[in-house]
Amino acid sequence: MNIFEVVSIKKESSLYSALTDSYEGKNVVVTGGASFIGSHLVDALVELGANVVVIDDLSSGKLENIKYLSSVDFIDFDLRDRPGITKLFEHNEFVFHLAAIHGGRGFIETYKREMLANLAIDNNVFSASVAAGVQSVVHASSACAYPVDLQMSETNQYLLSEAQGSMERSEACFADGVYGWTKLMGEYQLENSVAGTKVKGRSARIFTAYGDRENESHAAIALIAKALLHSDPYPIWGSGEQTRNFTYVADTAVGLLLLGSDDRSLSFDVFNIGTSNHVKVIDFVNQIFEELNWKPEVIDLQLNRPVGVASRASNNQKIREVFSWEPQVSIEDGVRRTIDWYKSSGLLPATLAELEHRLMAR
Repeated sequence: MNIFEVVSIKKESSLYSALTDSYEGKNVVVTGGASFIGSHLVDALVELGANVVVIDDLSSGKLENIKYLSSVDFIDFDLRDRPGITKLFEHNEFVFHLAAIHGGRGFIETYKREMLANLAIDNNVFSASVAAGVQSVVHASSACAYPVDLQMSETNQYLLSEAQGSMERSEACFADGVYGWTKLMGEYQLENSVAGTKVKGRSARIFTAYGDRENESHAAIALIAKALLHSDPYPIWGSGEQTRNFTYVADTAVGLLLLGSDDRSLSFDVFNIGTSNHVKVIDFVNQIFEELNWKPEVIDLQLNRPVGVASRASNNQKIREVFSWEPQVSIEDGVRRTIDWYKSSGLLPATLAELEHRLMAR
């Protein structure tokens, strides 16, 4: 089943036709295309008939995520390197920029210095894309770009809207840690890189994507792995009452495609890509237990572990208005698909100690 079938977009639909018109026969670069989200985006582009080049240094991506796609060209390149980068983007219409130093909450709270490289990676990619004269650059930003003070209550839960995060106003740029600051600055770099050129820039604030090909440093897979290992007590980082808008990766990929297809004359814009549902972590965990038909005797709430903000979900008014779309995959369907993939992936660690090591890795 391809991505469009998963999100219930039929080939005869106007949305599928519009995406095909945008990408069929076009040359597309996906940086970080061997990564979790990037590889799903590559799948979708190939399905739409695009000619895809993946640029990835495999520092966190896996070649096996795309190696079955014989029509995709792969370039092993560290985008922190400036010399020779422009030629990688020449003769392409679209650039989807997903390459970044990133990881789960444990990683981004621990390895702050490493993430500063994102500022250079973004600048290199945006500068090279403009110099190469591409048509459109879609930048994978993050909901971490939003001010933390809008996300600090487990009970007063906001839906974050695009205008609430910006480098233009002091009250809108108090991003979530080093990673959030690099993402917000990436948006600002893209906006100013494309200004006065023919290149369009779109930044996608991605919210809590999960699904196939994700690793254990991210919450969803970590929680699934703990359940498959029958961890009892079962550890949850934080109170379990914190909320996230878990968004299945197929929906994330479709959102990115829509941003690239945006034919409005605006040189730059920002969109949320995530669900508008506040889901408690404990409820997400209970969905895993239900799917596996197993439940521990004891839940171990680990309040001393990296947790992040108390609540996070997306206001989808803007993406609905512009594209008549928002994420479609339910938590029940997404969890089931993710568990089915992970159980068959061969990636489950042999012990809880091995899993603990992966929780803090990239």
